[in-house]
Amino acid sequence: MIVKNNYNECLTNLACSIRKYFELDYKHNTLDYIDKLLEEYNPKNVVVLLCDGMGSNIMDRILSKDSFLIKNRLKAITTVFPATTVAATTSITTGLNPVESGMLGWDSYYKDLDNVYATFLGFKKGSVEGDLPDPEANKYNEEHMKTKTIAEYINETGKYKGYNLMPFGQDPYLDIYDMDERIIELCKSDGKKFIYAYDEDPDHTMHRLGWEDPEVQKIFHTINERVEKLSKLVKDTVFIVVADHGHTNVENILLEDYPNVVDCLKRTTSMEPRATNFFIKEDKKDEFKELFNKYFGNYYDLYSIDEVIESKLFGDGEENPIYRDLLGDFLAIAKTEKTLIYGNQMFKSHHAGYTEDEIMIPLIVFKTEKE
Repeated sequence: MIVKNNYNECLTNLACSIRKYFELDYKHNTLDYIDKLLEEYNPKNVVVLLCDGMGSNIMDRILSKDSFLIKNRLKAITTVFPATTVAATTSITTGLNPVESGMLGWDSYYKDLDNVYATFLGFKKGSVEGDLPDPEANKYNEEHMKTKTIAEYINETGKYKGYNLMPFGQDPYLDIYDMDERIIELCKSDGKKFIYAYDEDPDHTMHRLGWEDPEVQKIFHTINERVEKLSKLVKDTVFIVVADHGHTNVENILLEDYPNVVDCLKRTTSMEPRATNFFIKEDKKDEFKELFNKYFGNYYDLYSIDEVIESKLFGDGEENPIYRDLLGDFLAIAKTEKTLIYGNQMFKSHHAGYTEDEIMIPLIVFKTEKE
């Protein structure tokens, strides 16, 4: 297996540079060029703005070369595997690789509960509107996943301040403009601080409309304008603008249309439609492998879990105790636009596969004037 993610220069390593600047311990190498910038400039504020789904390749197709974001893009780097929000945002907010955090994908198999749940939300896979999250799933997540954020660690030390700005959870911002205003006000306040701000677009809209839609292109231009405005209104700050993953327009394939493949399954699939875990009946493993490659081998690469573990596809570090329980028997990774759907919502654009559009993200860095 060829691992395309560079675990020496990805979101995890960026997070470790931030941990280093705020005098926290870190488990992976830092980015020396970010370390140097922070050390030499010594900003009062470090702001990480993560725009969900804003892949580097799509940025190049939508924004002009003289746009603020393109001009300030230091380089394109890889995200972690899989290229999806659950795994990647956890890595940037913690400094841990997915193998350590246990946060692998949208759906996770929780062995103790013998069911598949939406990792962030606690809903059983296949839940419908009106269903409630399973409190046992959320408890399982809290007990086993490692998600404590850099901001939380900073606040525990009491020396500096840390903030997480989200559109959900406790004290959510009202809209992106409210988020920007909060960034501005926090940066003006006293003390050295770290601010992590999460924007659910363009991902949210690309899923519905595809990346080529005019509404999506408008969102990219709006982000560019907002960030340029922030650069002029905030002082003594290093801004780092990144994405968790990119996107690609997809063509959906329903696994239900292949009953002989479904018959091999022990339970529903998990993780992501474009990076899919399969739990297979003991006497059906050879049959499943043959059938999968027959029907989907042109679109997906299929790996045994032994191959996945040996490759360190989910990064290096101390394995989360439940990591191997999450993986099942096989992992299929999309290499084309074709996307396998089995009890998942269908979208026009998706991510988590292994195309360049999905795994390459921008690392945009700039500093503002000193106070």
